[in-house]
Amino acid sequence: MENKWLRAALPALLIHGSIGTVYAWSVFKQSVADYIGASVPDVEWAFSIAILFLGLSAAVLGHYVEKNIKRSALLATLFFVAGMLGTGFSIQQRSLIGIYIFYGIVMGIGLGIGYLTPVKNLMLWFKDNKGLGTGLAVAGFGLAKMVFSPVMMTLQKSIGLWQMFIFLSVVFAIMMLIGTLLIHKPIDWQEKPLQKPFQPLKVMGNMTFVGIWLMFYLNITAGLAIISQEKDILSNLTLQNGSAVFSLGAITTILSVDAFFNAAGRIGFATLSDRLKDRNSVYQLIFGISIVMSLLSYFLPSGNFLMPIILVGTFFLINAGYGGGFSALPPLLADRFGMKAISKIHGLALTAWAAAGLSGNQLASYIVHVLGMPYQTVFLAISILYIIAYLISRFMVKPTKMLIV
Repeated sequence: MENKWLRAALPALLIHGSIGTVYAWSVFKQSVADYIGASVPDVEWAFSIAILFLGLSAAVLGHYVEKNIKRSALLATLFFVAGMLGTGFSIQQRSLIGIYIFYGIVMGIGLGIGYLTPVKNLMLWFKDNKGLGTGLAVAGFGLAKMVFSPVMMTLQKSIGLWQMFIFLSVVFAIMMLIGTLLIHKPIDWQEKPLQKPFQPLKVMGNMTFVGIWLMFYLNITAGLAIISQEKDILSNLTLQNGSAVFSLGAITTILSVDAFFNAAGRIGFATLSDRLKDRNSVYQLIFGISIVMSLLSYFLPSGNFLMPIILVGTFFLINAGYGGGFSALPPLLADRFGMKAISKIHGLALTAWAAAGLSGNQLASYIVHVLGMPYQTVFLAISILYIIAYLISRFMVKPTKMLIV
């Protein structure tokens, strides 16, 4: 049976729904630090390394994904599952270096290949609604955190921390292998060689590409700075009498709903871009919303009765914009550079994710843990990043096309 839902949408959700659990990091980072006897800032580097290798592997292996998506899906499965298994055993051995290697490098490579694999396929199947197609492709990343965060918390309590990684590696292996079996390009699509050799430096020197890269980088950096600290920010919010505003159960619920907004933003903003004259406009909308919410969270006094509502609303909307930034990227690149080399160009753009993986997570950690400043300062820092991103989107990302044929 050949249809876009079976051959494109479902495989994308299975693959991205597995690798997207990388964003459940905040659920178990403290537990990992406590178990192996390391500090949270030291453990944080595992997540940063994973995002770094995601971007690097996507940039280097974009051509491999172009050639054969079934093989790339299988390779992503092997790396991601091996990374999960290795992380579990490294935690058991209390090896921080092992966690860096398996969660950071091995799993990170699986993330990069797995992230790219379904995207072009969905744009081919949904050729008249590329935004919707890529929204579906990457929605699994947002849904993964919503679905698996409570599962991970339950497994930690019932079978143990390192055992959770071993158990989930089997679950994700099954999901990703089913996705590998199902994924297939449209029968009428023939992958033709480029008329000229692909020149990555020429693309990277294009000012429109540079602008897209920078605003994508800033959106991820700002988003990661908040996403990586959500649980801690909510846990430290207190009433005037010193009691906690949110219980552990409430925080778990907020994180799950948070992930829903991440997934909804991936579908919603990308679908909206299908209806706009210029897809770049959706980024200006994302940055505008994020600027308003982050400044509200910074300037509103912590004792104000509206603070919990504003704070949770900020998390929801920033997550939506963060997710939307990912899904709106491939159609924007396709509009500017064409479809022939989209996986290669998308891979180059994802190096921004690699760079942001280092800067975003570490930015918040540095502000809070090293400088000892309150969590509200993070909101001021990211509001500045969003303002810069808006200006780049407005004045640097032009509608000029540079088609790769």
